[in-house]
Amino acid sequence: MSRITPAKLCRSVAAAWLAASGATATGATTAAAAAPAAPAQAAWSLMPQPARVRPASGTLEIADGAEVAVHGAEPAQVQSIAQRFLQLLAGTRGLHLHMAAADSTHTAITFEVDPHADVAGDAGYRIAVDGHGIVITARTARGAFYGSVTLWQLLTPPGWKSGAPAEVAEGTIDDHPRFAWRALLLDSGRHYQSASDIKKLIDWMSLNKLDVLLWHVTEDQGWRLDIPRYPELVKVGACRKAVGLDSELTGSPDKPYCGYYTEAEVRDIVRYAAERYVDVVPEIDLPGHSQAAIAAYPWLGVTGTRPPVWTEWGVSPWLLNPNEKTLRFVDDVLDEVMRLFPSRYISIGGDEADKQQWNASPEVRAQMQTLGLANMDQLQGWFTNEIAAHLIEHGRTPVGWDDELVAGATLPASQVVMSWHGDNHERVALQAIRQGHDVVMTPQESLYFDHYQSDLPDEWAGPPPAATLRQAYDTIVVPNGASAAEAKHIIGVQGGLWTEQMPTFAHDQHAVFPRLAALSELGWSPAGAHDWNGFLRRMPAELARYRALGIDYADSAFAPAFRVAAAADGKFRIELSNQANFGTIRYTTNGSAPTDRSAPYTRPLTLPAKTSLQAATFAPDGFELAAPRMQALDETTLLGRDGSALATCSHQPASRLDGSRSPGGSKPVYAVDIGNACWLWPRARLDGVRHVALVVERMAWRFGDEAKDAVARRKSSAAGEFEIHTGSCMGPLLASVPLQRAAQATGQTRLEAELAVPAGAGLRDLCVFATGDPRDGQWALERMTFSK
Repeated sequence: MSRITPAKLCRSVAAAWLAASGATATGATTAAAAAPAAPAQAAWSLMPQPARVRPASGTLEIADGAEVAVHGAEPAQVQSIAQRFLQLLAGTRGLHLHMAAADSTHTAITFEVDPHADVAGDAGYRIAVDGHGIVITARTARGAFYGSVTLWQLLTPPGWKSGAPAEVAEGTIDDHPRFAWRALLLDSGRHYQSASDIKKLIDWMSLNKLDVLLWHVTEDQGWRLDIPRYPELVKVGACRKAVGLDSELTGSPDKPYCGYYTEAEVRDIVRYAAERYVDVVPEIDLPGHSQAAIAAYPWLGVTGTRPPVWTEWGVSPWLLNPNEKTLRFVDDVLDEVMRLFPSRYISIGGDEADKQQWNASPEVRAQMQTLGLANMDQLQGWFTNEIAAHLIEHGRTPVGWDDELVAGATLPASQVVMSWHGDNHERVALQAIRQGHDVVMTPQESLYFDHYQSDLPDEWAGPPPAATLRQAYDTIVVPNGASAAEAKHIIGVQGGLWTEQMPTFAHDQHAVFPRLAALSELGWSPAGAHDWNGFLRRMPAELARYRALGIDYADSAFAPAFRVAAAADGKFRIELSNQANFGTIRYTTNGSAPTDRSAPYTRPLTLPAKTSLQAATFAPDGFELAAPRMQALDETTLLGRDGSALATCSHQPASRLDGSRSPGGSKPVYAVDIGNACWLWPRARLDGVRHVALVVERMAWRFGDEAKDAVARRKSSAAGEFEIHTGSCMGPLLASVPLQRAAQATGQTRLEAELAVPAGAGLRDLCVFATGDPRDGQWALERMTFSK
């Protein structure tokens, strides 16, 4: 029998909800300026922020055994939604509700689907909470699904405890999405994810109210989609040599890295996503990013030779031959794609088409002239139009990248443009809008989730520059300068997970979450609800939900960072901070991990040597926002630097690259300016220093078009050396550390050398670099430590 306790009146429930959620009510007043926060259990802490909220006084308790009923239209679909809601609530909150009998009079939660309901659109819903229960009203099953997601969040408020009754603040939520396209791109070409892991990602996307998975299934490094008419695409194109760290994934450099999706797997993923109101949009990238296809069928290229499936990253020069035979192949592939994917949209890519092979081909140049085209960009435009016409003929809408607009060419009029060139005040997106295209905003600067999230020493691998949680949240979705009419052509927003440096699903999770929460709010919430501080106040409850779902999210935005300087009497002065400037940093000095009862950091600390300082960040309700980080304070603290704390000699942000896994299972991450193994240490302490130790690793070169900018330095020996110079990279030589032993090793090597430091050296700028050609092996520096 269900149990709903009498409403527990609370005078400040409305203010508590506003303070905890950062929401706006019916006007534009922000939540942060409302009354002081009341107990967290009374709060609505929702992600993404609903369109409109009207809190009331009082709370409703939902306890174990409460009943859930389904009424109205689309009963089978809504029944499935309600059942999945019950499973989700039991698996995360530990509350076990059940479906009500037809004649039940004790229903706690009711789903009402009425095609004529007074809600906004097919994806909209209303939730009403009062002393009698909770009612979710929608026009369609889709709206009911989104209402069920919000209901789950209502029942997992800040500070929720597994198994305990849930207290929900009374009031009304009227909600609907801002944009129709709320997407995450998943690159399965560079690194393959299992079908089961993709389903997990779809589950988690849907709980953030995203509704498009743009599935990138073809690449230079792997063709992942089975096309029965062209079996070599997966027999040859789905495997590459296990170069570099791929050998750790396969278990041996002699075992290739392989993976593709069968027709049955694709249909199952598409069905699974549809049940969660996620549209799977396939991407067959053309004419570039096609080296794996040409490896399978060399006649698809322009050279007549068969390349390997690419083992490098970057932009490959292998483009499809833009002739009639290739177009027949593409049509055949797209026919199979349309058979497998019911989506209205099909992406045909069009990005990063390096045309050096086209320019070198007499056949392609002759074709360009026969068509009366002025350049190769126009030829790509012709090729794209031919492909798009086939899709349009079959009732589909082509989608592609904005590169041809950047190059000054035109795209098919009906094509949806994904705008990733976010520089110059979204100039390219504006151009696309003004040409009449619908546009999806996916700027690489803030919404490419493969980019690393912080400069912390333990940040995971990813390309530069950093794309922080705040940058993701503050993404400009409607370009400045767009008129109201032009803004209507912005149909959505998309995050990108490119997987050159994402070898495992654990890495995928770290890269996507919690930045996906920022993406969800960009796509769903009204523009007037944008409030960074309110978003942060709602993050602890969302992170607790992630943890309950088993998501291995990044805590980079909240993790403590240490700034250490010398103090008097051999002591150290330490400043603590975090990227988001949110939460309470708590610390210990006795070797134990901090808890929510440990000392709070309020001002810089002065601590003696031989201290182990640990710090972690906590939310107001005691939830651990960031795991403990440790800083050892001893004689080497100021005499050593991690490579991630050194500047690059080019003054460009470094890439973060995974190193080889150690026998103990740990994997180092290095900060490296790819192609230029050179670092700067400003104002290093050299007084009394006599020795230096370097921890280095040599990695396989697989950085593609980065090769053209590689900096080679003269070697004094066959293996090369690390040189340390004072003043500048051309200044006096402080040490030359031979690399022969490290060049022969797998993984990290510690190298030591004597120094000849002049008396009274004091603080000196240092430059340290590896000699030789990085294309023969990219050197990485984990740590550099001086000793006396």
